[in-house]
Amino acid sequence: MAKIFLTVGSIAMVLAVTLGAFGAHGLKNSLTQEMLDIFETGVQYHFYHALGLLAIGLTAKYLPSSSLLSWSGWLMITGIFIFSGSLYTLSISGIRWLGAITPIGGICFIAAWVLLALAIWKGF
Repeated sequence: MAKIFLTVGSIAMVLAVTLGAFGAHGLKNSLTQEMLDIFETGVQYHFYHALGLLAIGLTAKYLPSSSLLSWSGWLMITGIFIFSGSLYTLSISGIRWLGAITPIGGICFIAAWVLLALAIWKGF
């Protein structure tokens, strides 16, 4: 489990940096300020939760059999896809209804952090 979440967290960090640079340099002149702000929010949360995946991976070295920790990691990955992915797509495409699914990713993030806290509390 540690290897999976450390690897996925590292890849998620690469993507966050790449998308952040793309937004700052590649989209700066093609999106409205509102859409650029939405894209940047996606990048910001992508970064935070990629770091969260790294924290989960490191914690998994100490709690390798924790199902709470495993669920936390998978929810964090799902949250990145749904929350950040919907904001990236909304900002580039202008399809506003995508904003309606963004909170589902936010709920995944919240649940992931709660499960991480519970896994640590129960495991140490």
